[in-house]
Amino acid sequence: MPDTPVANRTSPHGGRVRRLRLAPPAAAATLLTLLLAACGSGTEKIPEDTRAADLGREDVVSAVQKDTALAAKLPAELRASGVLRIGSGIGVVPIAFSPEDGGPPRGLDIDVSEAVARLLGLKVERTHVSGATLITGLNAGRYELGTANLGVTEERKQAIDFVLYKTDGTGFAVRKDSTLQKVDDLTQLCGLKVGTGTGTSYEADLAKATKQCAAQGRPPITVNTYSDAAAHFLALRQGHVDLLMTTSSVLRYAATQQPDLRYLNELERKNVGLAVKKGSPLAEPLKDAVNLLIKDGTYTRILTKWGVKESAVPASVVNPPTRP
Repeated sequence: MPDTPVANRTSPHGGRVRRLRLAPPAAAATLLTLLLAACGSGTEKIPEDTRAADLGREDVVSAVQKDTALAAKLPAELRASGVLRIGSGIGVVPIAFSPEDGGPPRGLDIDVSEAVARLLGLKVERTHVSGATLITGLNAGRYELGTANLGVTEERKQAIDFVLYKTDGTGFAVRKDSTLQKVDDLTQLCGLKVGTGTGTSYEADLAKATKQCAAQGRPPITVNTYSDAAAHFLALRQGHVDLLMTTSSVLRYAATQQPDLRYLNELERKNVGLAVKKGSPLAEPLKDAVNLLIKDGTYTRILTKWGVKESAVPASVVNPPTRP
């Protein structure tokens, strides 16, 4: 993808889920986490950062007002309900995370979807979901909109429609003591152990690269996948994997907060979209809403707040290509 790691603190039914524990860097803010399928047997405890509750408090959304003409384009039943049900992957800074003070989720995806809803004159009803259930939930009608830093792929476009709202990259991170300096091609990873998220496009990319390794007579890439919030970074720190491969905005931020983590580089950028049910009449109004946010400057303010200005797109479209 980019695909957002998901690590819920609260289940959709209100039950508490194991909390993230945050890395202890000198200028620490928040431990970032990665997606799906737990691994690693380490018992290392990562203390919480007491500043995490303040992360992302700046309000750049509440001034957004309903656009009557835009709201008139909504499906009649959505206008009547006045509620936009959103399934959101929660668990990773700066995309979407649960703050330490137990308040509502924050992050880029949260601000964008809230601003879009305000433009459309809708109130948000947000459900925390995992990446594995987001697409099925959309098509089952449990929510109208999905946010999980979902990278646009041709395979996914067969199941859902995308509304472009940003780009993100394929990034790599290693321990500070690693001799690896840059990844220009995935075949550089032949013979290494790589951590990534289950079900992400990164896993598929690594599987393809492993076949290339075999064709070149080189050892395969060992791919370890994770769902547990702390397991991904902990696996790297404890030597279970040699490097991490996932969304570059996540790894770049993590490297500023974890003293033992070094961000390498970004291999390529991909389009990322808000997700709706295939054929949903909501796609066009959402596209128009994102474009209005771009035009009035709210979009830039949101991206600036979360330190991802390089992710900006000039305009939103429905079902963009995989790459910008």
